[in-house]
Amino acid sequence: MAMNFEQARQNMVENQVRPWEVLDADVLETLKNVRREDFVAPAHRNVAFADLTLPLGHGEVMMKPVIEGRVLQALTLNKTDEVLEIGTGSGYLTACLARLAGKVTSIDMHADFVEAARQRLAAAAATNVSLETAEAVNGYKPTGVFDAIVVTGAVHTVPEKFVRWLKPGGRMFVVRGDSPAQTAVLLTHEGEGRYREESLFETDLPYLAHAAPVKRFVL
Repeated sequence: MAMNFEQARQNMVENQVRPWEVLDADVLETLKNVRREDFVAPAHRNVAFADLTLPLGHGEVMMKPVIEGRVLQALTLNKTDEVLEIGTGSGYLTACLARLAGKVTSIDMHADFVEAARQRLAAAAATNVSLETAEAVNGYKPTGVFDAIVVTGAVHTVPEKFVRWLKPGGRMFVVRGDSPAQTAVLLTHEGEGRYREESLFETDLPYLAHAAPVKRFVL
């Protein structure tokens, strides 16, 4: 029997995401309406709504739905916000950000990810998204600053340049620390070089390129 994707999406929100303290009505509505099944590989369509990370290639993964819900809720986005997403991946979180914010710039170092995401986002009518192929830690230079930044790969320590890309009042979601006990944090730019940090939950993600801890040699 064919899978009822609409029902599966509703069940994902009600049985996984909402119980994980995601209560923002706009976020829940976004997760119910963005077709997650269209942003995964064909072989993974029937597990698109499972409480799993899904492989994307290049050692990257698609975050669990509950993590994506917490990301979107933490950023408290509004329709005038300009968002930078570091790590486009499948384009699914990009599509969710696009529904909640005014404009989304998303970068990924893998050109095949960017091209696949471009096609998926066009099919989803996400017209307020700009995609670029770029490596964030050493290569990317934005032309402005942002109301919100989402870093979809882990970092050992937050690169100082990422923080400088935030407007006063801007928020950054990032997963930081040592695998396998990394911490998701929200950094808020309070102005005049001051930043407030809030720890949200523990998780474990692959590191962003050039953001892993330095390997130590043990004799």
